[in-house]
Amino acid sequence: MLRRGLAIQQLAERIGSSEKSIRRWLDGVSVPHPRTRYQVAAAVGEDEAYLWPQVADRAGLAGAELVASWPRRADVPRDLWVDLLRQSARAVDLLAFAGLFLTEEQPEWIPLLREKAAAGVQVRLLLGDLNGSHLPSRDGEYRIGGGVAGRVKAVMAHYRSLVDVVQIREHDTPLYNSIYRFDDEMLVNTHVYGILAAYTPVLRLRRVDGQYFETYLESFERVWARARPFDPSAVRRSSLRQDTVG
Repeated sequence: MLRRGLAIQQLAERIGSSEKSIRRWLDGVSVPHPRTRYQVAAAVGEDEAYLWPQVADRAGLAGAELVASWPRRADVPRDLWVDLLRQSARAVDLLAFAGLFLTEEQPEWIPLLREKAAAGVQVRLLLGDLNGSHLPSRDGEYRIGGGVAGRVKAVMAHYRSLVDVVQIREHDTPLYNSIYRFDDEMLVNTHVYGILAAYTPVLRLRRVDGQYFETYLESFERVWARARPFDPSAVRRSSLRQDTVG
């Protein structure tokens, strides 16, 4: 209702119901009849299963969780990443090898992460382990001659400024998907062998009963538990050695 700019009175007039009934729905005291649920969902631009998961069947709940999909990450609306971050109030989780596109293409990304973390939002970043075995493997898959590790070093240089307010760890795991979680919303960048992540599909998920959402969240937690704390000084030393050699 807030996103659509609808007050209780306006919604009541639009669907032909009473303000008292709408307040009862908002308070969770009652659920409208099927025909009214359809009218409300149409008025606010949401799926019935999202608004009232307790009366939806399992198939409907799963459908409500899959909000959108894009054939390539490059097709995701550019502002969506920052919009989701801006709306986050509890938790922001990122799992990738690098995810450099966020720090390079979104000037607000780093300042917003700091702002959110300072406000009490739990921010956890999982980046590729430069000393692990899976970065070289992914690099060989892409055939870009060390480019993956280079991107990880570059993104670590950006995130190094946040070590005082966010949690950062390095993981050495095979990356089947990159996960970007914002409270109860999530963007999952699927990975396809031999194709750069910018050109592979992205799913937008919204937690309803968790059939999709919880699967990816559990994956994040498993990787987080195995990862090691980020050492910003190690990245700095590595960069200095490269500069000296160069």
